[in-house]
Amino acid sequence: MATAATSVLPELDAEAFARWRAGGGKVVELMAAARELGPVAGFRLGERKVVLVTGAAQVQQVLAKQPDEYVKRGHRVKPLLGSGLLCAAGEPWRRQRKLLQPQFTGRGIRAYEPQIRAAVAAAAARWREAARSGEVREIDADLRYFSLDVIWRSLTAHPLDPETHRRLAAASEGFAAIPAFAPATGDAAVDFTEANEQVDRVAEHAIALAGEAEEPGLVQVLLRAAAELPDYTERLVRDELMTLVVAGYETTATALNWLFLLLDAHPEQRARALAAGPAGSAERTAAIRALVDETLRLYPVAWLMPRYAAEDGELDGFPIEAGTTVLLSPHLTHRDPQLWPEPEEFRPQRFLDAERRPAPGAYFPFGLGPRACLGAQFAVREMVLLLEELLPAYRVEITEAPAETAYRLTVHPDGPVRARLHTEGE
Repeated sequence: MATAATSVLPELDAEAFARWRAGGGKVVELMAAARELGPVAGFRLGERKVVLVTGAAQVQQVLAKQPDEYVKRGHRVKPLLGSGLLCAAGEPWRRQRKLLQPQFTGRGIRAYEPQIRAAVAAAAARWREAARSGEVREIDADLRYFSLDVIWRSLTAHPLDPETHRRLAAASEGFAAIPAFAPATGDAAVDFTEANEQVDRVAEHAIALAGEAEEPGLVQVLLRAAAELPDYTERLVRDELMTLVVAGYETTATALNWLFLLLDAHPEQRARALAAGPAGSAERTAAIRALVDETLRLYPVAWLMPRYAAEDGELDGFPIEAGTTVLLSPHLTHRDPQLWPEPEEFRPQRFLDAERRPAPGAYFPFGLGPRACLGAQFAVREMVLLLEELLPAYRVEITEAPAETAYRLTVHPDGPVRARLHTEGE
């Protein structure tokens, strides 16, 4: 596509870049500085020229309107997840998404709801015992276990067992170490040898369990594809399986972790959600869903989404050369005061006002367009079901929380979150 752009892209100057380096050199701070230049702005990391897109209309253009011009090129987790859906591109991605998409529609998710509810009941039982004993819990670990249990039950129709949990926890350490934006950040490459060994053992176990299961699971969907479609090799089944595990638990666990931290700071929001209606009512479900949506606005797990210009073109009147790195950041767009009144405030009610819906491109915690996260509805549903069970029963008193936020592949509290659980009425 020939460019018709006539404007000069605003870029951070050398002085601003030097100030950033002197201040510690965090990528998120460099991008925050670039955002001040406008909805489309540039900066450099080493020899790499980067275009940052934060305006709602421009985000919509890149992700939803021109996905073939601004494409994914590999993925930072490819050494761990291989050719699974998250890392796939082009025609293989289209075939893989077409196979799995029916499992993540509203109807498809309902088939897995008994497995989700079973994991919710198990999590509630752990908290009930903790509240009775008065022990301080690492609730971030509890929430990771819950989200792994959900996806494991949905994959295999079996509860998460201790050995699988140990292996997945070991593999997730490699996932958590992946930098937000490499290699231009200078971060060393992550060694995935140990993680891949753990992942291979988990995949073998999942396939064995699926053969024993009386209820349907996602692994059976993959195994049927392997029997019927030549593209679905044994290796692709493994990659797809682990993609579902990683993508299926990290978003949920991290978002829930942030949500309980936010509710500790804003207890009135918990009370407000519970007062919206009786248990099981549409009003209470909507209010709890708003808690989730607002948490994902402030702390979208996939906080940085790289794309690459496949050809010369223009964006918002600025020339974009083929091969240019284009970064989109829900974290920055969601905190833009021109798009969100009082953007730093935790105000779930903004998602209950039907007359003030966010503009297209202003809210995209799961991405937008054809490459939006396949499991978004699934993740939100499991979070809402867990909160409908836990919020009325327990008040979570945070006793220790990390002061720093880690901006790596995900955005998460940089350390454990410990809390004491109180039953309602204490």
